[in-house]
Amino acid sequence: MLPLEYLKRYFGYDAFRPPQDEIVNHVMAGKDALVLMPTGGGKSLCYQLPAVMLDGLTLVISPLISLMKDQMDSLNAAGIAAACLNSSLPPGEISHIHRQVLGGRIKILYIAPERLGYSGGAGFIRSLPVSLIAVDEAHCISEWGHDFRPDYRNLANLRAAFPTVPVIALTATATPKVRDDIMKQLRLYGGRVFTSSFDRPNLTYGVLKKQKAFAQLLGLLKERKEESVIIYRFSKKSTEELAEQLRREGFVAEAYHAGLDAPLRAKVQEAFIRDDVRIVVATIAFGMGINKPNVRLVVHYDMPKSVEGYYQETGRAGRDGLPSECVLFFSAGDRWKHMFFVNQIQNVAEKIKATRKIDEVVRYADDGVCRRRYLLRYFGETDLPENCGSCDTCLPPREMECVAPSGASRVRGKDGVKDAVKDIVLFEKLRKLRKTLADERKVPAYVIFGDKSLMEMADTRPTTLVAFSKLYGVGAKKLETFGEIFLNTIREHASEGSGK
Repeated sequence: MLPLEYLKRYFGYDAFRPPQDEIVNHVMAGKDALVLMPTGGGKSLCYQLPAVMLDGLTLVISPLISLMKDQMDSLNAAGIAAACLNSSLPPGEISHIHRQVLGGRIKILYIAPERLGYSGGAGFIRSLPVSLIAVDEAHCISEWGHDFRPDYRNLANLRAAFPTVPVIALTATATPKVRDDIMKQLRLYGGRVFTSSFDRPNLTYGVLKKQKAFAQLLGLLKERKEESVIIYRFSKKSTEELAEQLRREGFVAEAYHAGLDAPLRAKVQEAFIRDDVRIVVATIAFGMGINKPNVRLVVHYDMPKSVEGYYQETGRAGRDGLPSECVLFFSAGDRWKHMFFVNQIQNVAEKIKATRKIDEVVRYADDGVCRRRYLLRYFGETDLPENCGSCDTCLPPREMECVAPSGASRVRGKDGVKDAVKDIVLFEKLRKLRKTLADERKVPAYVIFGDKSLMEMADTRPTTLVAFSKLYGVGAKKLETFGEIFLNTIREHASEGSGK
């Protein structure tokens, strides 16, 4: 089969996004690559599709357990045999996965970087018929990055163990200095760098003055009652206080921070991923492992400490490409909160670097420049329009509207997801069905189908399996598993004369 045929069969897509096809062909030719692509830009497919097409096993190094499990569930639902190895698994399950891998029954194996650092894990991995190595969140290998992880340094040993196996490194946040360091640490000397724009056209950026902030926040949330929202806060205490305030206002909200015990953190994250909790108020400890595609609003209630961190955190909005918003509440006082901790850093070079990063965020919020242009220039993009047309700086006043009853102004650059659905009644029925099926299978709802697929179902109302198979995100396995179930709901809706 051709790559496009594999793409439709397993992922349900009719076409590649540039430059996915070029990357896939490059990797299939046995060559190394560094892929720089924005969150939601389709990085994972760049190694998942070659993994299906290649003989042998693809190893994927991933930093977080939740991210591994999420991608494993999605792959298995698409008919691709995947498994993950990490410290959370009991010995019996690890042995079972070992047997499956050695028996050739797994195509993609996710492993945590720390497993490369001890002899048992490293010895097992070296015995495998590896055909491709993928390094996800590759910026973690660089000490110049905003999220350096020492365990990622073990990847140099993995490269040495498989000198002829191609390596594809992937990240959404890397300055030119970090890119060079990734190439050096992974020895991608002959590799090619694929860079797509860091622009996320579906995201609308805005900055609000931190005055009567809670009232403004309520205005934003009341428009997003049924949508998933992440609100970032500076401290553990402030996450809990804000979550409690929101609960008193009738919202289903939970706090998430590193001070919670591990089972409670896992419970909150799982509830959010499965749409049982719509709002999570969190410190930056939350989110890197969240592959949830339908987060429609990301709010920074306090100023982030770096532009890289801000970009990555806002990147958790609208991963499915549908309209979503990113709002930053800004107060000069937030800078001094950060500087209190920066001034306690003993290393002079580190203190200067941390101060510079904070001041870059202040410039983003306070200089009156195009938000999108500022972010993209930060990551090295230069061919940019003066007016992006979808941030609070660039949109004319008539594009701004007041959100009743709080008085919070927000950007309305694009229609919301529900506004774009022709038959909202059918869409909600399909969303409810999706949630039921997901709960039965103990997986997130988006593993069944994403919002974009449900929108197409609601708009086109297919009545046959052939028509259903042509929808976005419907591959062979999902057609077989879910086709008739969703068609029955669509047919019943049509017979009721609904949505006319």
